[in-house]
Amino acid sequence: MLLTDKYADKMNGIITCYDRMIIQGYIPGWSYAEGMTSYLKANNIRIFDFSTFSQPLTEQIRANAQRIADENGIQIEFIRKLRAFRKDDRIQEIIQKTGKSEGLIHIFSAMEQCNTYKPWHDKTTGKTFLKFDQSKCLHYYFYFIDKELGLCYLRVPTWAPFRLQFYMNGHNLAHKLQKKGITYRMHDNAFLEISDVETAQKLSDRINPEGLHKILDVFAKRYCPIAESLGLGYTWTVQQIECATDIMFKQACDQEPLYDEIIRTAIFTVKPDNIAAFLGQRITYNCKKEVGTNYNQRILGTRIKHHMGDVSIKT
Repeated sequence: MLLTDKYADKMNGIITCYDRMIIQGYIPGWSYAEGMTSYLKANNIRIFDFSTFSQPLTEQIRANAQRIADENGIQIEFIRKLRAFRKDDRIQEIIQKTGKSEGLIHIFSAMEQCNTYKPWHDKTTGKTFLKFDQSKCLHYYFYFIDKELGLCYLRVPTWAPFRLQFYMNGHNLAHKLQKKGITYRMHDNAFLEISDVETAQKLSDRINPEGLHKILDVFAKRYCPIAESLGLGYTWTVQQIECATDIMFKQACDQEPLYDEIIRTAIFTVKPDNIAAFLGQRITYNCKKEVGTNYNQRILGTRIKHHMGDVSIKT
């Protein structure tokens, strides 16, 4: 019997939703050195003119960012020292001060590392092409509240290949619940009680890949117009995604006796084969991925993380 069935009479409800989501946006053909080389050659652009090709696009992104800032009465905040403060905390301060519940909240800019390319001539083969390189360029962080997705940001670099990073938290249902007149209680990022769990679940389920793709295309055109100006578009891939299940007990005393039992079960019952199967993989004789479980006790509670290579699941 499932825990949620066994203790159903002691629960206010259960809601499952996406949590932290990071999505990368790529211009097809520009996301790898050979593709970018082919694009330049197809458009009669010399390989060693790569910087000359990129510079006007950089200026277009900067001008677009300044235009958006001016139209919204926002001053772009340049971060001189990385990690000097948490951007999320600064955004919450601005939201509390301005009372904004929708639209553009703030714009940060910062010099950060980016993947790019450098021209190269191979004397052995006589071929000229682009090679992968790493450098630094100015990045913009556009923070905004979308009516469907809640608080998000889009990170826009100012140098080719202009790889975008989109962040949202699917757990951010509060603004949707407020619009529907549904009352709720939260602790940090977790729901403790929702007056209408069924409707809340339906609101959460409205996030789907097809709809999200269309919304991301709109964001890309708005905040990084260079692709559209060249007749190109973005392809979106998930870099990181988390799914959260909030089990809401009526009283804390009903949940406490289960806590230690759940932790012990998660540590001693889950084996490497179970982890691989859950992640849609299997362990073979030549498997080189590290498989294991990490156990951490923190101020906020206990975290158990099962991992296989770069993929993990935590409780």
